[in-house]
Amino acid sequence: MKTILLIEDDRIMRISLEDALKGKGYAVLSCETGKEALRLFRTTNCDALITDFRLPDMDGFEIIKEISKSSDTPVIIITAYGTIKDAVEAMKLGAFDYLTKPFALDELFMLLERALEVRGLREENIRLKKDLQQQYNERNIIGESNAIKKVVSLIEKVAASDATVLIQGESGTGKELVAHTIHYKSNRRDKPLIKVNCAALPESLIESELFGYERGAFTGAVKRKPGRFETADGGTIFLDEIAELPLSTQAKILRVIQEKQFERLGATVTIHSDVRIIAATNKVLEEEVKAGRFREDLFWRLNVVPIFMPPLRERREDIPLFVEFFTEKYGKLFRKNIRFSQEAVEALLNYNFPGNVRELENIIERAIIFSSSGRIEKNDLSSFFSIKEGQTTALHLADVAAEAEKNHIIKILKATGGNKTKAAELLGISRKTLWEKMNLYGIKF
Repeated sequence: MKTILLIEDDRIMRISLEDALKGKGYAVLSCETGKEALRLFRTTNCDALITDFRLPDMDGFEIIKEISKSSDTPVIIITAYGTIKDAVEAMKLGAFDYLTKPFALDELFMLLERALEVRGLREENIRLKKDLQQQYNERNIIGESNAIKKVVSLIEKVAASDATVLIQGESGTGKELVAHTIHYKSNRRDKPLIKVNCAALPESLIESELFGYERGAFTGAVKRKPGRFETADGGTIFLDEIAELPLSTQAKILRVIQEKQFERLGATVTIHSDVRIIAATNKVLEEEVKAGRFREDLFWRLNVVPIFMPPLRERREDIPLFVEFFTEKYGKLFRKNIRFSQEAVEALLNYNFPGNVRELENIIERAIIFSSSGRIEKNDLSSFFSIKEGQTTALHLADVAAEAEKNHIIKILKATGGNKTKAAELLGISRKTLWEKMNLYGIKF
């Protein structure tokens, strides 16, 4: 039950409003002076406050100032026609809204419901931000290997700055986790973090998505739309798979970095950009530059702070820690008390994980789903990847012949039930590349 603090010096008005609010299911604390109201407010958990603007001992300005010192409780002002100007000033100080006398009770109820809803959303937003800051904390980057300790050290050093960061590494190594962690440890943590998957945007829509457009900029542009850079103002934009951007768009990204400004499509007004850029790619950008697919000047602008995410096969000592973490995570999710046997963990240690941490997580999730006992053995993993004694058996697409590659793609597609997005993740390639390879090998799924 929501508690409403009502301040009204007119006895008949106070009793009428109190009865009406109680009739709507609210708990009501009522008083006739500001001093008494502030005493009640400090000792009671109130969800909203309704006050007459003119009280015997103080006015609405003083009430709002005192309330705002320690709380974001919404304040609704009730005012006579002659004090509307004062009520508007009160809103500037933080009052939620005002009603002029006389008013219908339905107006009050609607306004109160909206005030409580806004407060609830604000509290939920604060809670979610705290949860995100806890989730994307460097302590949640799992691993004790020297390679991952180096990454954590770089995050600590770079987070507080506004330096542009370039994260490189194979698919599934945790590049997005690093980007989120940097943002939520930065001074921009309370501003937006906007993620853009450059590989998922059609080339014809990339610029309009990134920079926005004006009404009439092109066929179908019926109203103005802000782009991702504009939405991220004051915060961070994470350009994932940046190597997939066409050269024409790369030039515009370069301008945003250099001049901190851009224009919407079809606009003549230049927009200032206060955005931190974090970019990521699973390609070696130096090679993309040499091949003419990526601008060298943009590469150097992005590569201010390079962070390399090591593949899981180069940090095998961290695999048991991941097994423990994901087993606990999915054990809770599926309400199963499950552990991996030592032999099962050793089998995982002997696998090269072409899909890296993401593949390991998927294997553990599936193993827990299909487990009918409290212990996952080595043989339980045989349907998820090939197990051979004493050797690793990763089938990385860059290291196998065409026939083996085809067979491996078919195997992964079967394992994912034909889910091409999931299959692409496990294979360590983009969905676009998967489609190309399926067409090349005539794979129908």
